[in-house]
Amino acid sequence: MRISSHWDADAVHLVCTHLPDPGFTGWPGLVYGGLIAMLVDCHSNWTAMAYHYRAEGREPGSLPRIDCVTGELGVKYLKPTPMGVPLTLRARVEGEVARKSRVVCEVYAGDVLTVVGDSVFVRVDTARLAAAAHGTAAT
Repeated sequence: MRISSHWDADAVHLVCTHLPDPGFTGWPGLVYGGLIAMLVDCHSNWTAMAYHYRAEGREPGSLPRIDCVTGELGVKYLKPTPMGVPLTLRARVEGEVARKSRVVCEVYAGDVLTVVGDSVFVRVDTARLAAAAHGTAAT
């Protein structure tokens, strides 16, 4: 999705904004729910990784790279999300930062909370993960 997440001034939440392209219209005038789920997944995953970097006292993106994958994706649609309104996603790790971390992500259309994501992200070694997916041994 090429979203850009950053730490909020509260140093607890990661925040990003996104204005959905009209091609992601679900019902007339409303954002397609699948796009919202994808935004929650992407932003929440980056939130989990950013928390891991911070827990290790490192800058996000520094080497060695930290990667997480989605273990569970929960998305609760509270209200219809209108098109043409910038969406703000605010996410935080709920509880401790561990191999499996729970991330809560709120989606706002303007000032209106429309969606809450409650998901689990798992820290992984991507080389081992790819090898397992392809049935080969990691080197």
